[in-house]
Amino acid sequence: MQTKLVRFYQPGGPEVLKLDTAELGSPGPGEALIRHVAIGLNYMDVYHRSGAYPLPLPSACGGEAAGIVEAVGAGVSEVAPGDRVVYAGGAPGAYAERRLFPAARLVRIPDGVSDEIAAAVLLKGMTVEYLLNRCVHPAPGSLALMYAAAGGVGLLAGQWARAMGVKLIGVVSGADKAALAREAGYFAVIDRSREDVLARVKELSGGAGVPIVYDSVGKATYETSLKSLSPRGYFVSFGTTTGTPPPVEAATLQKLGSLYFTRPTLVTYTASCEDLAASAAAVFERVKSGVLKPHVGRRYALADIVQAHADLEGGRTAGSSIIVP
Repeated sequence: MQTKLVRFYQPGGPEVLKLDTAELGSPGPGEALIRHVAIGLNYMDVYHRSGAYPLPLPSACGGEAAGIVEAVGAGVSEVAPGDRVVYAGGAPGAYAERRLFPAARLVRIPDGVSDEIAAAVLLKGMTVEYLLNRCVHPAPGSLALMYAAAGGVGLLAGQWARAMGVKLIGVVSGADKAALAREAGYFAVIDRSREDVLARVKELSGGAGVPIVYDSVGKATYETSLKSLSPRGYFVSFGTTTGTPPPVEAATLQKLGSLYFTRPTLVTYTASCEDLAASAAAVFERVKSGVLKPHVGRRYALADIVQAHADLEGGRTAGSSIIVP
């Protein structure tokens, strides 16, 4: 069986992504064959394609998709042919019509959740889950700062934090994205295109700073994030869209108020099948209850993957974007 898929043969800009074909064999022991219905578009894919997170070349791309199980290999009991499933993480290869995937890392899509929503929410939703529930858990009524508040993770974080009673301050660029973030439930929104982020954080916090900063931007926001924290605050660096931040000096953390710095990843927080299942269940529970309302901003065909990456990297997307194979 042949399948269309996206590969890149050298790291670089969006133009290195090529639509290709490959032969798929039958599922081996512990594997399932999945026909993709909707594929998630995530910034992790940009890190892989650009070489920021190097992969053996040539490489497939994409880490999240929803689809239908068409066949299973020996010893598979987790899923069966006909099941609707979704996955996030693992070896890149989601940008494809079909693929083989470890059955133990698949999540069944609950009734009442569409394939498209599942592909748009799982990876980003589990990122929010581990950030707010397990990495640093903000107390109800407390302030915290979230960058890229109108992005896929950012909009879900605003909704999740509102349900927790957390006063999340969002940072965006532009009036349209500010409106999206406010609608998602942010306590306040800072438009960095016309406002000084640090000055607004100090104003909103009565001069004290915030106890937690969730920073997915990296190099460009490092200094501002540090200075936005209150004493004994937590700097959670979970992305590097503008490049890797400078090395963290212990003396700097000391002088700015005995600060904490952490660089968590979803891979670590969902390393066990038990943690993966629990995190996914928490996400889908909030989708079904209406706490999380994923915003699907754009849809792309698999053949339009270069444009999809250009839009994502250029900041021209809002919420979640999906690829329809």
